[in-house]
Amino acid sequence: MKRRQFLTYGFAAAWGTTGLALTAQRVAAQSVRAPSLTIRSLGHTCFTFSDGAQTILSNPFNTLGCTAGYGLPMPTVDLVTISSQLLDEGYVSRLPGNPSVLYRAGDFEFRGLRFRGVRTNHDRVGGRRFGDNIAWSWVQGGLRVLHLGGMAGAVEVEQQTLLGRPDVAIVPVGGGPKAFTAAEAKAAIELLRPKVVIPSHFRTAAADDQCDIEPLDGFLEAMAGYDVKVLTGDSLTLRSGDLPPDGTLVRALAYPLA
Repeated sequence: MKRRQFLTYGFAAAWGTTGLALTAQRVAAQSVRAPSLTIRSLGHTCFTFSDGAQTILSNPFNTLGCTAGYGLPMPTVDLVTISSQLLDEGYVSRLPGNPSVLYRAGDFEFRGLRFRGVRTNHDRVGGRRFGDNIAWSWVQGGLRVLHLGGMAGAVEVEQQTLLGRPDVAIVPVGGGPKAFTAAEAKAAIELLRPKVVIPSHFRTAAADDQCDIEPLDGFLEAMAGYDVKVLTGDSLTLRSGDLPPDGTLVRALAYPLA
C-alpha cells in the first residue's frame, strides 16, 4: 500500500481579495476565461470539485451500510479532504495516484488554493460518540465552497465566523446519529446563508437494511418556499454569475449507483 502524504502545514496570509484595480484589458481577458467549478456527486457526502486545473475529492467512502450500493469512489485527483476517518467519510487507502490528504482542522495551502478546516461536533453529544467532524472551506473556480461533512452539532458562533458566507455549501440532511436532520439542516442554512445548497448524506437506493438515515424528501419539504430543483444528472457547473444576488438556491444532484 502506498504511503499517503497528509498535509500538515499552515499559512498566515489573510483570506480575501487584494483590492488591486484591473485594467480594461485584464477585465476583458478575465470575462473571456469566466472561471467555473464543476461539482460532481459520487454518493453520500463524496463529491469532486474541478476548475479545469485541479480536482479536489471530498469524503471518499467504503461501500457498506448507507453506501453499500454505490461504486467505490476511485477518481484520479490532486487532493482529498475528509471530514472524519470513519469508513463512510474518510476511506483513502485505495485511491489511485497517491494524492495528498487534508484530514485535520487548520489552515492549509495546496498549489495556490487555500483551505480552512473547522472542527465541529459529529454528533449531538459534544462529539463523545463519533468524535470531531471537520468542515472544509476553500475558494476554487471563483467560488467559495463549504463542505460541512457529516456534521450533527449545531453551528456555533465561532464556527460561523471561521466558515464565513459560502457561495456553495454541501449540507448533510438525512439525520441519523451523526448528521443534520432536515430541520437542523435548514437552521444551519439560514444561519450560514449560502447562495447555493447541495444536499448530501441522505438515504437512497444504495442503502442496505442497516442504514439509519432518512431520504431526501423530508429536507425538500422543510425547504418549501426556497428555489428547489432536483436535477437528473450527477454534476453541476457553476460560475459566479450564476449565483443569486439574494436568497439561496437548493440543487439536489442525482447519486450514481454501482
